[in-house]
Amino acid sequence: MAELQGLCGDISSRSIPLRFRLACWYAGNNVGMMVGCIADTNMLTDTAIRALKADSRPIKKSDGGGLFIYVTPEGSKLWRLAYRFNGKQKLLSGGPYPLVKLADARQWRDEAKADLFAGRDPSAVRKAKKRAQKDACENSFETVSREWIEARRCAWSERYARVVETRLREDIFPDLGKLAITEIDPPMLLTALRKIEARGSIEMAHRVRNYCSEVFRFAIAMEKCRSDPSRDIGPAMKKPPPVQHRAKVEAKDLPGFFARLNQDEGERMSHLALRWTIHTMVRTQETRFAEWNEFEGLDGDEPLWRIPAQRMKMRTEHLVPLSPQSVALLREIDELNAFRQAGNERLGRFLFPVASSKTGTISENRMLDIMYRIGLRGKATVHGFRGLASTVLNESGQFEPDWIEMQLAHTQRGVRAAYNSARYLSQRREMMRWWSDYLEKAEQQGVRNGAQALA
Repeated sequence: MAELQGLCGDISSRSIPLRFRLACWYAGNNVGMMVGCIADTNMLTDTAIRALKADSRPIKKSDGGGLFIYVTPEGSKLWRLAYRFNGKQKLLSGGPYPLVKLADARQWRDEAKADLFAGRDPSAVRKAKKRAQKDACENSFETVSREWIEARRCAWSERYARVVETRLREDIFPDLGKLAITEIDPPMLLTALRKIEARGSIEMAHRVRNYCSEVFRFAIAMEKCRSDPSRDIGPAMKKPPPVQHRAKVEAKDLPGFFARLNQDEGERMSHLALRWTIHTMVRTQETRFAEWNEFEGLDGDEPLWRIPAQRMKMRTEHLVPLSPQSVALLREIDELNAFRQAGNERLGRFLFPVASSKTGTISENRMLDIMYRIGLRGKATVHGFRGLASTVLNESGQFEPDWIEMQLAHTQRGVRAAYNSARYLSQRREMMRWWSDYLEKAEQQGVRNGAQALA
């Protein structure tokens, strides 16, 4: 009570309102700080603080209400706040002056007073905030997203992992990355996704939403959050455009395609890469990075291309039975591979090496450029030949859909996926021979008829 009398005067005086006297009594007996007292006439000023000089002993200069500046013998000027809580004297550090300005220090003192009168210890409040900030950092959306990517990386191709990481980094992290994953609600996520929609990338916005959903589901499993806000925003997003199937050469146009291909005067290795991709029914990525050590039994009756899991889109080893036509292409590729002939280990290991390429291999554009030169720009893609193969093989009626899907390395679920683990290798070998024979007949017809307009 004596301390409060020094700050507020005689609180027993009837000239002081009863409510004010009770507040001072409560502060003195419970939390040790006074709120609303008469302003201290000895409040600090910036000029006075700057004028303070270090002494051999620490110096304390009060600003009132428990706030004071503490000058160390070394000359540092530090804010301190003295208060009582539950009958105990306590001291709180508030940072150095002038980094923490006088006005900011006073605001900090007033916030501490508010905590005290609410029955909270300012020191405990500060510790709780620091813990919350640490938890928010450790469980921020960006941190959890990167944990999810690392957990899933072994099941993805390197290219797909880069795509996912890039999209989250460029489209989501700027707005939501630093937030605790528990703080993100549907409107916040929708706002970030609408920025993607605004640039016309509607389908991409839906893909990124799916990535975010996977992150939240991962976080739920790891007990980092309890709900997935992406689940509720679908109806508010723009509808993606109808699925456009990849343009492809139709079966009836194959003779004309091969006729034009034979007339094209482009570089031979690019032609061989395109032909190889068509005959083996693989993705362009699998052709581009094919290595010689992946081939088996080329001199026998059952030549095989064994593509390792890490190079496959579905991260599963893929076996490609090679037709006689494919083996013949491989022989020609070998003869034209100057790096392999010269014993260049870095480039010679690839079927289609390119010294000027960062990857050391042919680019997808090399094959696509051929398509453009022979008049197929906007009409067909290299990938479209996989769709053509599926159509032709299914319509032939000679091959089971499971064999075709297996050869295309498409994923299947449930019972069919388990059944397909047998690989159907002998059946697929006959199917691949049939497919190469089909292509060869179409090419022979094209040679006889010459180049014709393609649809």
